[in-house]
Amino acid sequence: MRLRFLLRPGWLALTAVVFTFAICCFTLLAPWQFSRNAEREQQNAALTTSFTAAPVPLAQLLPPGTEPGQHTEWHLVSISGQYLPDKEIVARLRTVQGEGAYEVLTPLRTTDGTVVLIDRGYVGLDSKSGALPYAPPPAGTVQVTARARADETDPKNREAFADASTGGKLQSYVVDSRVVARAGKLDIRPGYFQLDVGQPGVLAALPLPQTDSGPFLSYALQWIAFGTMALLGWLYFTVRELKPGGALSASSAPTRRRSVAEILAEDEYAESGPQR
Repeated sequence: MRLRFLLRPGWLALTAVVFTFAICCFTLLAPWQFSRNAEREQQNAALTTSFTAAPVPLAQLLPPGTEPGQHTEWHLVSISGQYLPDKEIVARLRTVQGEGAYEVLTPLRTTDGTVVLIDRGYVGLDSKSGALPYAPPPAGTVQVTARARADETDPKNREAFADASTGGKLQSYVVDSRVVARAGKLDIRPGYFQLDVGQPGVLAALPLPQTDSGPFLSYALQWIAFGTMALLGWLYFTVRELKPGGALSASSAPTRRRSVAEILAEDEYAESGPQR
């Protein structure tokens, strides 16, 4: 019976591999890429809204005890207070538009006594990979408009340190209010606030992220296509084997090639004829 080939160990192994791959494509890989695409669309929608929304007071967007999250990050807030330049830290190993840079992080004490971390922008590198000179923040009370940002996290949990590259100024590997708070012995609220162009104390303002959709949707469709192709390929070979002359049939099994010695022996036998 032709269907018996479906029970052969080799065919069972091939079937298991094909169907496992297809199931992974349809239930794991494609949905994973679809979910990433949905997350990117949600992030882009939040970014677009934040770019066009009017600034709101800090306490209105982020009540005390809250930190920037998915629905509040990048929103504009207005903050009034005084910079604390003696507690300033620079973040090292940054890249802005493909160039190395330092980001300048300066705490600011608001008029209600809360301390927040302000990212004043970035400065380039000098010939020795140190920070170029930059202007100090303005003295006195200032009114700034900044974008709420979530703290970065250093997986190695490194503290701020000082070396000659920044003239002895403290440096951090991440933009993290917790690192600056520990270094300056301050009580800084979670998150930080990134200055836009033209704000008091801003240096070179950091560029805003691009709202591109990314490749996730095309990746999801590719995984669906791969799974479908695997199943169609399995179906094609199955149908082919059900027809007479299939590759697995006994009649289509390859014949054994004769050795040179066997061919010579047959020729000699044919010339001499059978022995009597």
